[in-house]
Amino acid sequence: MTGLRAGEVADAAGVNRQTLRYYERVGLLAEPGRTLGGHRMYPAETVTVIRVIKAAQRLGFTLDEVAELLDLGTHRHGKPGLQVRATAKLAEVETRIADLEIIRDTLKAAVAAGCDDLIACSHIPSCPLPFAGLAEGKAADAGSCC
Repeated sequence: MTGLRAGEVADAAGVNRQTLRYYERVGLLAEPGRTLGGHRMYPAETVTVIRVIKAAQRLGFTLDEVAELLDLGTHRHGKPGLQVRATAKLAEVETRIADLEIIRDTLKAAVAAGCDDLIACSHIPSCPLPFAGLAEGKAADAGSCC
């Protein structure tokens, strides 16, 4: 039987052996063949599949989403492909970025105002920490605080 042993695949893909076994359990990787001695032998393309999985995760896709994308690449069931899913993921990322910008601006205002006590600040109307406004997606102006 030819192929790569688990350690070789893990090393080449930059993951550990437990990751390989986990990916097998959740169906991202097919269970490999075994040698007469019981060693797992993976096809060489397994390294590419793992690298694709890890890259997709870095782009914000969950493992369930990655599994769907891998399945779509193999079996086109008339479902939306990568373009549609990447566009949806991009919209999610842009929403998160907008949220993070609000958080950044609010934290800058809190630092500039000298906020030092979360409870005390919550009772001061001019506090830049928007205890009510944060839920509304508004950053506060820097003023003086506690």
